[in-house]
Amino acid sequence: MTEIWMLAAVWFGLALLASLISSWLRVTSAVVEISVGVLAGFLFAVFFDPQWLGADQDWILFLAGAGAIMLTFLAGVELDPSVFRDHWREAGLVGLSSFLVPFAGCALGAYYGFGWSMKASLIAGIAMSCTSVAVVYSAMLDHGFNRTTYGKVVLAACFITDLASALVLALLFAPIDWKTLLFVVAAIAAFFLMPRITPRLLKKLGDRPAELETKYLMLALFGLGALASFAGSQAILPAYVLGVVLAGTLGHDRALIRRLRTLTFGFLTPIFFIRAGTMMSLPALIAAPGAFLAMLSLKMVTKSAAVYPLVRAFGSPQKEASYTTLLMSAGLTFGAVASIYGLQHGVIDQTQYSILIASIIASAVVPTIIANAYFVPHHLKPPQPAPQPS
Repeated sequence: MTEIWMLAAVWFGLALLASLISSWLRVTSAVVEISVGVLAGFLFAVFFDPQWLGADQDWILFLAGAGAIMLTFLAGVELDPSVFRDHWREAGLVGLSSFLVPFAGCALGAYYGFGWSMKASLIAGIAMSCTSVAVVYSAMLDHGFNRTTYGKVVLAACFITDLASALVLALLFAPIDWKTLLFVVAAIAAFFLMPRITPRLLKKLGDRPAELETKYLMLALFGLGALASFAGSQAILPAYVLGVVLAGTLGHDRALIRRLRTLTFGFLTPIFFIRAGTMMSLPALIAAPGAFLAMLSLKMVTKSAAVYPLVRAFGSPQKEASYTTLLMSAGLTFGAVASIYGLQHGVIDQTQYSILIASIIASAVVPTIIANAYFVPHHLKPPQPAPQPS
């Protein structure tokens, strides 16, 4: 156990360092945690044994996966149903365009520009078309936009983008068999029953020291995640959809949301983001930067072409439209899942995987830094609550 405690101290030391840098530079914590992970992975590879960092140990993988699940669930909970009903056209069109244009552009670029096979190019298109709900939601929380109509519409568009990415990956590559049918039936049953059961459960047994509601939600999330993994799908997809269907119930329980955020952002997501950073190989990028830069540029150009004109057409001013476009250019969670799927199933090789992962992680960092440095729509920030008298 000594080794595990020491490794845990190292990882949460990195998380603490990232939080201090984030507060000092006023940069989104997710971006700093990814950057710290990149640097830690590089330093351990140069000066120590990279295995000492333990990024592939089972308990690290579990915490990182749990962080992704909880974060996407919370992002789904923030989708106010009334806001989505009022702005479904904007969210739907922006979200679909944010998937289709980068998917086609990056797949064609990989096929004709890099000479990849058709299947590898399709994996590249799916991976590079994704928008990271984890990164966008973290940025929204930092500025309070998650409480505004603007932030909820952007999160809804992100949901549409990643849902389209997941469906295309499943249709093109995932096996359709009895396992898939079992997952679909169980997920539909959960999405139908839980909005009816949850309000009664919370009213009768919620807000007690035993934290029954937290255990109930984690049971549902991990159970659906296990079925999704069993069926060859991704655990984060049912978590996001479950958050959306429970938004009307949980979205108004701010005390519960705060407790879930404490668990998620204080314990789980730092592991997720730091581990994502360790997946990038700086020496590999330095040795062959051309393909990485071309893929990153292609993603940002196609995302901009897909999102910016539509957001402007729906009435957003230039600064606000630029901020939305840059945030929706940020990839990470599902893009990494698609890349790992391609590598594990022999669709892409190790070199192609490294190019995709590096481009995905860079797309989580570069546009987010630019957005927060130059394009934050401060006029949309909600007013700060007045301090309570002592």
